[in-house]
Amino acid sequence: MRLPLNPLRGLVSRENRWAIALFLIIVLVIILTADSAPLWIYQGF
Repeated sequence: MRLPLNPLRGLVSRENRWAIALFLIIVLVIILTADSAPLWIYQGF
């Protein structure tokens, strides 16, 4: 049995690239907005 030269080739399909990009964008948004207080919560008080 011959091993593939690039074992990551099967993991980097088009759908997986979109999923990884979406995951990184969501993580980046959570990190950038975690320290800022949501002012809309306090508008009614």
